[in-house]
Amino acid sequence: MALSGADVPNPLEQLTVEQLRLRTSMKWRTHPDDVLPLWVAEMDVPLAGPIADALNVAVARGDTGYPSGGGAYGEALAGFAARRWGWDGLDVERTAIVPDVMLGIVEVVKLVTEPGDAIVVNAPVYPPFYAFVTHADRRIVEARLGATGRVDLEALGAAFASARRTSDRVAYLLSNPHNPTGAVHSGDELTGIAALAREHGVRVVSDEIHAPLVLAGASFTPYLSVEGAQDAFAVTSASKAWNLAGLKAALVIAGPEAADDLARMPEEVSHGPSHLGVLAHTVALNEGEAWLDALLAGLAANRDLLGRLIAEHLPLARYTPPEGTYLAWLDCRALGLDEPGGTDGPGVVSELAGPARAFLDEARVALSSGHVFGSGGAGHVRLNFAASNVVLTEAITRMGTVQRA
Repeated sequence: MALSGADVPNPLEQLTVEQLRLRTSMKWRTHPDDVLPLWVAEMDVPLAGPIADALNVAVARGDTGYPSGGGAYGEALAGFAARRWGWDGLDVERTAIVPDVMLGIVEVVKLVTEPGDAIVVNAPVYPPFYAFVTHADRRIVEARLGATGRVDLEALGAAFASARRTSDRVAYLLSNPHNPTGAVHSGDELTGIAALAREHGVRVVSDEIHAPLVLAGASFTPYLSVEGAQDAFAVTSASKAWNLAGLKAALVIAGPEAADDLARMPEEVSHGPSHLGVLAHTVALNEGEAWLDALLAGLAANRDLLGRLIAEHLPLARYTPPEGTYLAWLDCRALGLDEPGGTDGPGVVSELAGPARAFLDEARVALSSGHVFGSGGAGHVRLNFAASNVVLTEAITRMGTVQRA
C-alpha cells in the first residue's frame, strides 16, 4: 500500500544542528559554526527514503557509469504533472536532459537569441538570471514586479516593447513560482503573459524548479499548459523539492512549436547530467510524493511560524507569506539597517549589504542580500525557512536584537 504524507514524519524536524554541521555542502561550510545559515536554497532534511534506497542499490552494484538518456526521467515528470497538476500535455519526445536548470536555461536562450540580444526578467528575481545571461553575452531588460510582488503585465508589456526596439530576438525568463517573492502565478496571469509574448514576438523560458513546492492555499499551473505558450520552453528538475542540488540532472520541455528549436540543442549538453542524478530525480518523481506531502505540511507550518516570529521580534519588517517555495522575502527598510550597497551588481550571490550584512555580523544569521536580486531588492533579505522550528525560532530571535529603528 502506498504511503501518504501523513505516514511520513516531518522531514524538517528529523535532524539536529549538530548533525547538519557535519555536512560539507555550501550551506554549512561557507560560514563559521556560530552562524545559522538560512540563505542558499538547500533544505535541512534527510534524503527521502526511496531516493536513498535507489542510490544505495546503484552504488552497491557499481552502477555509476554514463547516463543512458532522459526518457525515464521525462516519463516520470509527465506522470507527476498529470497527478499533481492535472496536466497531460507533457510529450516526452519534446524533452531533453541538461545538467541543471540554469545551464538548461542558458542553452535554450542560445537557441532562440544571439549574442547582444535582450532577455527580459521580472525584478527582483533569482540572481543567476542576471549572471548567467550576461555571461552568455546577452543583456538584461528589467520589468519590475508590482507592489504585491506579482508580475505587472503593463510593465512586462512595456519591457517587451522596449526590448524589441533594440533586438530582433527577445526572450523572457519567467520564474514560475517566483523566486524570491514566492508568488505562484495563476492561470489567468500566465495566459496574460503568453498573450503579451505572442503580441511582441518574445520567446518565453519558464523556470519551474519550484513547481512541486506550492503550499496550501495555492495551485501550480505549468506555463506550457496555457493558451498561447506553444512556442515556449519550461526547464525543471526535482532538485529543490527533494533537496537534490548535488545530484545534477534537469529537463528542458519544449512546446509543440518549439520542438525544432530543441532539436538544435548540441548533443554534448546531454553529457552534463550525472547518471546518479538522473536516477535520483526519476525516483523522486515516481516514488517521492508521500515524502513531498509531509515536507509541504512542514513548510506550511513553518510559514505560519515565521509570520508569528516576525510579528514578535521584527514588527517593523514587512512580510507577505509566500504561496510557494520555502523562501521568504522580507522588506527590512524600516529597521534602520541600511548601508551602502555591495560593490557588485545583481547576480553576485556572495555580495552582502544592508540588512543581510547587519544580520550576519551582529546576529550571526546568514541570509541572502536583497540587492543582488536586481531593481527593488535593496533593503530586503531572502530567508530560507526550510529548517526546524528550533533553528527558525533562534534565527528570528537573534535578528530581532539588531534592529535600530
